[in-house]
Amino acid sequence: MDLLTAAILGIIEGLTEFLPISSTGHLILASHLLNIPQTDFIKSFEITIQLGAILSVVVLYWKSLLLNLKILKRLLVAFIPTGIIGLLLYRLFKQVLLGNETIVLVSLFLGGIFIVLFERFYPKKEKIGKIEEIPYKHCALIGIFQSLSIIPGVSRAAPTILGGLAIGMNKRTIVEFSFLLAVPTFLVATGYDLLQSMGEFSFSQINLLVVGFIASFLVAILAIKSFLNYVKSHDFTLFGVYRIAIVLLFWILVLGIK
Repeated sequence: MDLLTAAILGIIEGLTEFLPISSTGHLILASHLLNIPQTDFIKSFEITIQLGAILSVVVLYWKSLLLNLKILKRLLVAFIPTGIIGLLLYRLFKQVLLGNETIVLVSLFLGGIFIVLFERFYPKKEKIGKIEEIPYKHCALIGIFQSLSIIPGVSRAAPTILGGLAIGMNKRTIVEFSFLLAVPTFLVATGYDLLQSMGEFSFSQINLLVVGFIASFLVAILAIKSFLNYVKSHDFTLFGVYRIAIVLLFWILVLGIK
């Protein structure tokens, strides 16, 4: 991998992290297209550049993260299920699931179908208009939904957002809660991964991490603002259709029909 490739992957991460289309899945497919082997460093790179996207949330929502105790308590409750499940299944995720193209394609495809069907049939019942109003039991449930993202291609945002909508949350509220919940989730996940492997990185590899991090941060700020504007007047069907389409295109044009 060179610096340009690191920047490209960082841009992909920043664009996709907060959308219900799976940033990890896109990074794995992009690595295939760019002929990047799924080494331990690449897997750590894909995890680490998520910090750039997370920093964008901190910059945009620092008051909610630092000054609003009601929001902080709800984020903690939502994070606990994800943290426990992620810690227990870390080795499975890193050694087996991460980098598996088949799992990514199946997860993207089935997730796309689910999003389309969900938007078509779920009853619209917006009862919760502010993050501070989310019951703690619902926060824990959202955390369980988020833990499904340990499967590459599922997307962290998709089950979090759809789960929030299903329990009656306003679109903007669950989208912003999903943004905020990403902060403790990836700080812990990335921190844990770096503790496991930081000593193994060379100086050139650290440069790649820095470039990917910066690219991810800058693009994610734009992506967050654009996504919030989009959900004001649209549902999430387009993202479901996109997931299905990208799987079919990748299968036909890249892997070929067997």
